[in-house]
Amino acid sequence: KKGLTKNELAQIVRAFSIFAPVTPEIQDYFCKNAATRYVKKGKLVTKTGDINEYIYFVKKGTLRGYIEDGEKEITTWISIENEMVTSINSFIFQVPTYENIQALEDCELFGTSFTDLENLYLLYPYYNLVGRKVAEIYYTMAENRAALVRYRSAEKKFEFFLQYYGHLSGRVSLKYIASFLGITLETLSRVRTKYYASK
Repeated sequence: KKGLTKNELAQIVRAFSIFAPVTPEIQDYFCKNAATRYVKKGKLVTKTGDINEYIYFVKKGTLRGYIEDGEKEITTWISIENEMVTSINSFIFQVPTYENIQALEDCELFGTSFTDLENLYLLYPYYNLVGRKVAEIYYTMAENRAALVRYRSAEKKFEFFLQYYGHLSGRVSLKYIASFLGITLETLSRVRTKYYASK
């Protein structure tokens, strides 16, 4: 549905206020133009070949991005509450995505369309600062993922995961974590057992 309630808006205001003040005008804009979307566990938010028209703020739930290599699914990222999700290349350039985005839990999302976001920046130029800050976060996360896949040692990968993504432990299935790390489930189980036994 399009439009947000005051309670729904309040969560976005709290999250975005760390970047820049969310003025009454911008709050009103979000209230009128943002859309709420509910996605059941296991369902796709978007699939390969779609054009990502929305960028979503995660109010509730966990999602993953993944690509398909034959019959194999490779998890590329995992996000939870108070994070932004989209296939960023598809959203920015409005081209078909190579990614799938799947709900790992029942999810409640607040979405802003590409057109509405562009209009927001035109109406309130100072709010481009928030766009820049969100882009910086995306870039940092992408850099972390790039570093992760370059480690050859499964032990190093797991330690890196705990350092930067430890909040996902116990919440996300080990098969998705193993895929995210680029190792087999068996290897992840062995490394986890060894790591915690040494503590």
